[in-house]
Amino acid sequence: MSLLGLDLLNFFSADVHAGVGAFLAIYLQVTRHWDPGNIGIALAAAGFGAIIAQAPAGWLVDRLRSKRALVVLVAGIIAAGCLAVLWLEKLREIATAQAFMGAAGAVFTPAIAGISLGLVGHSRLDGRIGRNESFNHAGNLAAAVAAGLTGFYFSQSWIFYSIAGTSVASMLATLLIRKEEVDYELARGGVGAATGKIAGFKQLIDDRRLLVFALSVVLFHFANAAMLPLVGERLSEGRPHASPLFMSACIVVAQFVMVPVAAASGYLAGVWGRKAVFLAGFGILPVRGFLYTLSGHPGYLVAVQLLDGIGAGMFGVVSVLIVADLTKGTGRFNVTEGAIATAQGVGASLSMVVAGFVARLTGYNGAFLALAAVAACGSLFFLVFMPETKRAPLPEAPA
Repeated sequence: MSLLGLDLLNFFSADVHAGVGAFLAIYLQVTRHWDPGNIGIALAAAGFGAIIAQAPAGWLVDRLRSKRALVVLVAGIIAAGCLAVLWLEKLREIATAQAFMGAAGAVFTPAIAGISLGLVGHSRLDGRIGRNESFNHAGNLAAAVAAGLTGFYFSQSWIFYSIAGTSVASMLATLLIRKEEVDYELARGGVGAATGKIAGFKQLIDDRRLLVFALSVVLFHFANAAMLPLVGERLSEGRPHASPLFMSACIVVAQFVMVPVAAASGYLAGVWGRKAVFLAGFGILPVRGFLYTLSGHPGYLVAVQLLDGIGAGMFGVVSVLIVADLTKGTGRFNVTEGAIATAQGVGASLSMVVAGFVARLTGYNGAFLALAAVAACGSLFFLVFMPETKRAPLPEAPA
């Protein structure tokens, strides 16, 4: 029952964790008539909220035994934030609501990763994370279809109501996970059932591999985060009524690809190693950014989104496995996962702000080429400086 609950939590929390994301960009452009610079600031606010909250959220997940209650609480906060966006009008107000939603969403990544590790242990984590990501992307796929149809046939405001409803479903799914089946020590990266010993933060900070990986994550999301919102804004030009359907199509094709890619990535990361799979996902980004500049036709832009499914599908699985490798036996898995998510938020926020203003000054093609250049540099950095982290399995105490 607990594993079923974890599957459903990943399915329903996919859209909740991401918040309103790219649909907010369309909503602000079409309904509020905001320019790309202000839209970038509004989208970046969620990232800044996540940056502030990620590491404390990971520390909290490491410490709390009742991880289910924490997930239920933050899902409720995100539901309230979605509704608040509809009632607020000024940039300052919407940015503040987005910041709170970003801070709440920061809990999901370490909490779900910790619950997963506590249920299955390190030895089965490859397959479990791949399964988590598959259900996560399937949830995003279903939510994108629902949001596109809702925005087209009713109004774009109903997209926010649908995400609030999904938040409630994620709360109910969380309650299916049995608290007693989650090994507390394993869930925070320990190797035994109850030694209670955890590593000092200095031990983690001194690990050069973590620093290299964190910087790689910043570069990955700097290159990746703004691409989809920019595509959405470009598709909206001259097509305000159909824009939700186009954005839905972009998300659907990417998520459709992510489902099998995520499942395969868990297996391949165990066979090939973490570095090769992560590098493959990273290397797709510069190609994708360049291809966006070749045509503005909606069908072409949607087709290029298939590459997003490959890159993001690989990243979502392998990043968690690398953190689990680097923190095994330290008792600091979730706080490190939170720190890496902070790096992700830094990259995503920079991406939104920088790409928004570059698009204002040079047009959308200039922004896409700038993001592609960052991706190329990031891929080279990861190739040269990041070592393989997969090690031979060590014995674990039974959960």
